[in-house]
Amino acid sequence: QVQLVESGGGFVQAGGSLRLSCAASGRIAGIWDMAWYRQAPGKTREWVAVITSAGSTNYADSVKGRFTISRDNAKNTVYLQMNSLTPEDTAVYYCNLHGTRYWGQGTQVTVSS
Repeated sequence: QVQLVESGGGFVQAGGSLRLSCAASGRIAGIWDMAWYRQAPGKTREWVAVITSAGSTNYADSVKGRFTISRDNAKNTVYLQMNSLTPEDTAVYYCNLHGTRYWGQGTQVTVSS
């Protein structure tokens, strides 16, 4: 029905940057709020950022000032620009049709010290 596919993960040194993408396809009526989550080793999945259908954004305190969520509605794609990465940002990052059970498969982000 709805498919979300993340990309852009990889290995980066502390202080570096990565840009994640999440492409949506399938039966989607209108523009939905989109969110990014992450799950670090040994931890539960945590919310990272959200962007509403109107374009407003909000962030977890742990990433505020370093990460930026954006979207291109024409491409049905949401992005997460991650700057000043630290080893604590190492996790599998997932995009989510906010408030639903529609998730992507995740993309691994590994930040080395």
